[in-house]
Amino acid sequence: MSTDASSSLSWLVIGGTSGIGREVVRQLSVAGLPVKAFGRSAADAGFDAGVEPCVGDARNADDVSKALDGVSVVVQALGVKERPGMLWERETLFSEATHVLLPAMEAAGIKRLITVTGYGAGDTRASMSAPARLAQKLVLGRIYEDKGRQEELVKASDLDWTLVQPGLLTNGSLSKRYKVLSDPKSWHLGMISRADVADFVVSAGRDETHMRETVVLA
Repeated sequence: MSTDASSSLSWLVIGGTSGIGREVVRQLSVAGLPVKAFGRSAADAGFDAGVEPCVGDARNADDVSKALDGVSVVVQALGVKERPGMLWERETLFSEATHVLLPAMEAAGIKRLITVTGYGAGDTRASMSAPARLAQKLVLGRIYEDKGRQEELVKASDLDWTLVQPGLLTNGSLSKRYKVLSDPKSWHLGMISRADVADFVVSAGRDETHMRETVVLA
């Protein structure tokens, strides 16, 4: 995609009020790209000028459909708050929101989707070491089971998707020195800042690289 074409893209970031999603919104805003930040607390998030807050629930079809109006690229960067119940309660946010999003995008004629999950979800689970796999299962097992369901839904769609699996997240600054691992033989658990994850997401959306691929960032 040319620079002129990418500068005309309009973005929707679902889960844009915190974490990686918030950083994606910030970087798009700095780049001067039109961006909507979607989340239940979007009205109170204090975004920079030029960011359009979209208040809504990612599991509500009407909220999502309204937010998709005029959008070219969708970033799905959902997260859940840490709570004791996450150790034993069944998690469904990721798959439920994806069940809503995919048909809404198809109805709106939007093809480009970048979904951020995490290393150890879906296909990459088998590449984890046994201790890492056990630790993830004990603490985040319910969440990653649902992220796996989310990924299967995305891969079964006809959209131009990219699944992004960052490793252990840090609050470090943007370095642009991260590795993009698309070959399953190279997948491994590493560390990466949220800023670098956002940098990849923005780059992938602007130049349409890694479409219909799962990539690990480390």
